Amino acid sequence: MAIELKVPSVGESITEIEIGQWLKAEGDIVNKDENVVALESEKATVELPAPASGTLSRIVKRKGDKALVGEVIAYLEPSQKSKDETRIVRKAEKAPTTSPPAAAPAPATSPAPSPALAAVAAPPSAAPPVPAAPTPAPPSAPSVPQSEPATEVAKAPAPRTPLAPGREEEVVRMTPLRRTVARRLVEAQHSMAVLTTFNEIDLSAVIALRQEHQESFTAKHGVKLGFMSFFVKASIEALKAIPQLNATVLGEDIVYHNYFDIGIAIGSGKGLAVPVLRNAEQLSFAEVEKAVADFAARAKDNKLKPDELQGGTFTITNGGVYGSLLSTPIVNPPQSGILGMHAIQQRPVALGGNVVIRPMMYTALSYDHRLVDGREAVTFLVRIKEMIEHPARILLEI
Repeated sequence: MAIELKVPSVGESITEIEIGQWLKAEGDIVNKDENVVALESEKATVELPAPASGTLSRIVKRKGDKALVGEVIAYLEPSQKSKDETRIVRKAEKAPTTSPPAAAPAPATSPAPSPALAAVAAPPSAAPPVPAAPTPAPPSAPSVPQSEPATEVAKAPAPRTPLAPGREEEVVRMTPLRRTVARRLVEAQHSMAVLTTFNEIDLSAVIALRQEHQESFTAKHGVKLGFMSFFVKASIEALKAIPQLNATVLGEDIVYHNYFDIGIAIGSGKGLAVPVLRNAEQLSFAEVEKAVADFAARAKDNKLKPDELQGGTFTITNGGVYGSLLSTPIVNPPQSGILGMHAIQQRPVALGGNVVIRPMMYTALSYDHRLVDGREAVTFLVRIKEMIEHPARILLEI
């Protein structure tokens, strides 16, 4: 008996998905737990594994189709036969249902097609049919019925004008994830009073610390000591000082979160993803680096889980990995703030009355001005600056 492949639950509040790329075709043999199709939701792309070994006998939903959670999208025939044998059996089983009845003449009483339809359907060389009784040709259609189809045609979108060679265009439908990102970014602009404040940080101390301990850190933990763990830890301490940036506006109320779920913005193959470090205040530097590296690897393969993309009380985005020198990040609603990291550049700065060259980074904090005032926003960035320039303060929590 065929096994139904149904859309699984892919996250809280998600009731509909879009069928992505089918990894197997009809007639292909699949092994148990082998991924069959990619399912795209507004939060993530997940792959559906086969519940048993067998043959993918029929695909119900094609790429781009919508499907509800629990809806059947394909059938799997459990079998150990070879692909060729299974295809033969499948074709034989489907033949009675797909072939029309052998002797199914048109009903004798079926109405004759209109002359207009007969003229279209008949081959050019066919002789005109001889009517059973002389019937006068129908009068030309009145002007009103003729004008209605013409009006409908006029309303239809005109075909695109062919482009000159070398100027081709491609129209690609947005993925559910990209549509959600677009919707939420526009929502943030319309529902919040977003402002951005800036500062710059000298990375000399952190770079020296990384160089001194990188080898032993990597040997012990199996992951490199990056910059993100420093900024996550510094952000948590700054959020403790400015709790409004770790809060949410809910109607006329303010919800203060006494935990720190830090979202890390990561570019993926399907668009921007923001997996969340749950209870980041309880994680060590190594645990933060391992989690971020794991997020980045799975984001490239669209392997992030829906529940990893939900929630979050504050977000950090690092445009510096792409070379961004300065930007104004957009707050991820319903959060109240987002910290933007940028590229590290060797720049001349004044230090002790002298001009020296230091590795500098611009930082940006975008915040919801309904909840956070300018003074608190500036104080937050100053706290980040102090702890990154003196990383011992992070460990001492001062």
